[in-house]
Amino acid sequence: MKKHLNLLILIIIQNSDHLFKILLIGNSGVGKTCMLMRYSENQFTYNFYNTIGVDFKIKALRLEDKNIKLQIWDTAGQDRFRTITCSYYRGAHGILIVYDITERESFDNVKTWMVEIEKHAKKGVQKMLIGNKSDCSNRAVSYEEGFELAKQYQIPFAETSAKNASNIDLAFTNLAKNILGSGQVLNTAPSQGMKIQQNKYNTQQSGSRQVQQNQKNQGDDCC
Repeated sequence: MKKHLNLLILIIIQNSDHLFKILLIGNSGVGKTCMLMRYSENQFTYNFYNTIGVDFKIKALRLEDKNIKLQIWDTAGQDRFRTITCSYYRGAHGILIVYDITERESFDNVKTWMVEIEKHAKKGVQKMLIGNKSDCSNRAVSYEEGFELAKQYQIPFAETSAKNASNIDLAFTNLAKNILGSGQVLNTAPSQGMKIQQNKYNTQQSGSRQVQQNQKNQGDDCC
């Protein structure tokens, strides 16, 4: 399985200057999968899915005359799956730490996720704090609280909505720009000297190692 996954990644990154591995982390239900679907496919669904394990998608963009491909990993937020996802911190160039502005607990747990990053991610990994579901009116965490917490960790901050696409592109693009300017790019060039078949993939690709548990919550109007 791992061999086939690595081959898929090598095929996808052909003709790119850099491949950045980005993680989406945060409590279950904060909208990480919705953010990923909105950014990679410009889609949004009211159906609620719990990601079990991990899933990734590839998104291409151009920054500073470079062809960049983002390998974006959607990791399970449930505590019982932390042993699965901890290995995916290794090799990450950027991490979006996501909380739900309508759920105080997810905001309070940002500190726990920052500890996980410190333990498992490489030094110098670029981070950004995201308050998701900004379209919702039942706010439990103020913008100022999110801004101050990000300031405490000396990382960028933005509020987003996957439902109306607010700041979704901005969040991923800014993180990619920070990676590009951080010096990590020395280790992000695709592997050279390998014979792989012609790229037949579109700019958005996915490679699934995911089992989804469909919970249709049609009444949940924000994500």
